[in-house]
Amino acid sequence: MREKQIEQKLSIAAKNMGGIAPKFVSPGFDGMPDRIVFLPHGRLAFIELKAHGKKLRPLQEKRKRQLEALGFSVFVIDSIEQIGGILDEIRGT
Repeated sequence: MREKQIEQKLSIAAKNMGGIAPKFVSPGFDGMPDRIVFLPHGRLAFIELKAHGKKLRPLQEKRKRQLEALGFSVFVIDSIEQIGGILDEIRGT
């Protein structure tokens, strides 16, 4: 499945949970995750979307580690089957 299709499914699933998953754009700071998921009760996480089986580039790995070191949750999704479980995990944190 293509990354764009997974991204669309994520946005719909977040909306169905009462949240939003806007595209995250960070000019001048490359390698940041594709989306930020905001769920009710102040739950949020960064999401990097990949086509099935694709891996993070080195800069993306670095940004993921930086965000996690600051205490933020960062998830990588490469299939629609992962979406529900990850959103449940975000909702539970």
